[in-house]
Amino acid sequence: MAPVVHGLEAEYSGQIQFYFLDADDPATQSFQEFFDFYYQPEFYLLDSTGAIVKKWVGLVSVEEFRAEFEKVLLP
Repeated sequence: MAPVVHGLEAEYSGQIQFYFLDADDPATQSFQEFFDFYYQPEFYLLDSTGAIVKKWVGLVSVEEFRAEFEKVLLP
């Protein structure tokens, strides 16, 4: 999934901020608890207030990501 996500990060640069958390890093424990993390990979799309717009668990296609990104980017 890393190549897909990093490609989207480049494609949506300046429009969407991407953050990456290592689930094996104890420093991310509070984030994992906040997002109710339970499986790798997990992806979250947040709005500008930090509310979860969409959560994906498992493999996700580029098209699925783009469709949701475009919804939140519409004026």
